[in-house]
Amino acid sequence: MKIAILGAMQEEIEPLLSYMEEAKAVSYANNVYYECKYRGKDVVIAYSKIGKVFSALTATLLIEKFGCEALLFSGVAGAIHEDLKVGDLIIADGLCQHDLDITAFGHPYGFVPEGDVCIVSDVKLRDIAKEVAKEKGIVLKEGVIATGDQFVACSDRKNWVKDTFNAHALEMEGASVAVVCNALNVPFFILRAISDSADDDAGFDFDAFLESSAKISADFIMHMVEKI
Repeated sequence: MKIAILGAMQEEIEPLLSYMEEAKAVSYANNVYYECKYRGKDVVIAYSKIGKVFSALTATLLIEKFGCEALLFSGVAGAIHEDLKVGDLIIADGLCQHDLDITAFGHPYGFVPEGDVCIVSDVKLRDIAKEVAKEKGIVLKEGVIATGDQFVACSDRKNWVKDTFNAHALEMEGASVAVVCNALNVPFFILRAISDSADDDAGFDFDAFLESSAKISADFIMHMVEKI
């Protein structure tokens, strides 16, 4: 099985590349994809750039051009649930788009016709993650992750997303990756390390904890790759 590992930023994939035994950079569609080998497995690593459009584009190319059969997302997120703190790991059991709004037509937030408010991630991949967490003695949180094309640094917005979608964390790519994988019948998994609290201090926290949180997430993802 060829496995795709996707992050949003260069900082999120650099720790992943450090694990690879070999890596070949391929430039395509204004981005770089790394075709790698890891313990006999074929892995393609890429960073999408920030936001839903770029992440959807990159996920599509990983599947359609590079032939990846499963997709793992490694990155960071802001906490909106009181049970989460900086450094915690959360896996998405479902993903929604908090900035998708056609409520003027009588639909709920996050919904479009022929779509779902929340897309469920692959259960088998989540089970593998739970095995890894147990072996490593890590407390792994699980919940809805909300995606939108905005960096949330506002308590009012944070609380609205939490209450509207029953969400635990916020980021800018996961739900769009979920839409692509769901449409193409490719199992996917979203892991986020908490880097900030999505409130008025979010910008400061994000910069301070991005590197360490990305390393935590990458280490966990690579242990999952070994088990797939």
